[in-house]
Amino acid sequence: MKFSMIFEAQMTDPSAEHERQVLRDCVEQAVLAEEMGFDTVWAVEHHGLKWYAHMSAPEIFLTWVAARTERIRIGHGVVCMPFNFNHPVRAAERAAMLDVLSNGRVNLGAGRGATPQETSMCGVDPDRTYQEVEESLRIIGKAWQDPEGEFEWHGELLDIDPHPMLPRPIQLPHPPLFMACTKKDTLKLAADYGIGALVLGFAGVEEIAELRRTYDQAIAERTGEKFVSTVVNDHFAALCPTIVLEDREKARQIGARGQRFFAQSIKHWYGAGPVPDEAVDPNADEVAALEQAADDHVAYLHEAKIPVKAGATSVFNAEHAYGTPEDAIAYVERLKEAGADEILCLIQMGTVPQEACLETIRHWGETVIPHFRASAASRNGHYSKKNEA
Repeated sequence: MKFSMIFEAQMTDPSAEHERQVLRDCVEQAVLAEEMGFDTVWAVEHHGLKWYAHMSAPEIFLTWVAARTERIRIGHGVVCMPFNFNHPVRAAERAAMLDVLSNGRVNLGAGRGATPQETSMCGVDPDRTYQEVEESLRIIGKAWQDPEGEFEWHGELLDIDPHPMLPRPIQLPHPPLFMACTKKDTLKLAADYGIGALVLGFAGVEEIAELRRTYDQAIAERTGEKFVSTVVNDHFAALCPTIVLEDREKARQIGARGQRFFAQSIKHWYGAGPVPDEAVDPNADEVAALEQAADDHVAYLHEAKIPVKAGATSVFNAEHAYGTPEDAIAYVERLKEAGADEILCLIQMGTVPQEACLETIRHWGETVIPHFRASAASRNGHYSKKNEA
């Protein structure tokens, strides 16, 4: 099982001065992640989503991180793949350049960037986003397949005459491909395309298990006709919001407050909710506030006669890896049982102070990750001895 961190660059105070500090803080966290044994850092692209995500140019952030690290993988994902965000040739060129400069450490994920705020900002047609993401993935899957170095494409949406695609990545035929999956339909698409699933959201363990079953069923039923590449990457990564401190109650309060800010930001940009609440009250019972927000949301769904589906209140679910290292281990054990191949640690949430982020990363590196590494090593040793016998 792999352990990763994911960055949106959230912030309560969107002033220019604080924004600069948060971006530098994210770099500090990412560099520490390598020291603490994490496998990958991911950065998510969004545009104009004040408070929620200031990571508008993740390729620059990740290049800076790659230059300050040696081993950790560089998760360029998700890239907003509709053409007016990123022409597929440009997305491919950037990924290849980063792969060369990082010495073959890049993962590449695709997303739609489908909020009205983003599509209107960049002139993206919301009705074409799924088509454009698929064609972009197919172009990237084919870009470096020609041994002569020439690339051409004649698809439903784009026509590209033969051109050299430069530079060539170290990882051939391309860096591993992934897709952001927030619902069952996109999980099925990822399986059909033969690419990894980044399950982004605050879904609890039960929903993670259900989504894993959906992914596995789609893998079992696919014909291979929709594969976007000659390489298949059946990899399931699950989000794990986490704050880990020596003080369990403090960690739960900080985690719940960060998650509440995240949920408010999502509702603001994805559902026309109010501006997220920036206030941080150290005396507030944030776990209770998060639970009340869940109750209010369910009441709203019932009043609006919207069916309450599994995961409908997942952004308000306080049951995540908040607490001590032992609490985090217990939660990750459940995610492992649910079928996670990779744990996507979400630590950098808008209201979480930098010292809590850094302490969380250290606890994961000193206790949580070694627990699972040792467990895996023990199992591997057992299987080796069994085979020798």
